[in-house]
Amino acid sequence: MTTDFADFVRLRYAELLRSAYLLTGSSHAAEDLLQTALLRAMGRWSQVEEPLPYVRRTMVNLHVSVWRRYGAREVLHAVLPERGVGDGAHQVEQRHVIVDALRELPPRTRAVVVLRYWDDLSEAETAAALNCSIGTVKSQASRGLARLRLVLGERMATS
Repeated sequence: MTTDFADFVRLRYAELLRSAYLLTGSSHAAEDLLQTALLRAMGRWSQVEEPLPYVRRTMVNLHVSVWRRYGAREVLHAVLPERGVGDGAHQVEQRHVIVDALRELPPRTRAVVVLRYWDDLSEAETAAALNCSIGTVKSQASRGLARLRLVLGERMATS
């Protein structure tokens, strides 16, 4: 492992782990996803010009591959189990609601929303990370935000 790669991991691990968590909705799955993406990046490190977009794209591709393979087995429930509030912090509760709402988006749309709005990438950077057109990013983001508004509005109305 080169020093550059170790420095990259040290500097970007938390940021990439947050993105992986938002993609997967599970801390364990996020760690697995990030570790797998970093292993792939490490194997090609000398050929990677822009490491952060490369690792992000690798995570998205890996996550979509897993979802395609096992997505049909996911069971959705009309009523989510109640969550205990550890310290009662309103921000923690809001974060859970948003992450739960993100889980309801299709993987590609979720990837666009996470990269575009959570990681604060531009439309062009998001399109490059997902290997799609800027128009696709715009339409996926629009659909994703509309769906999030609907889901979050329903949850706010019931609480």
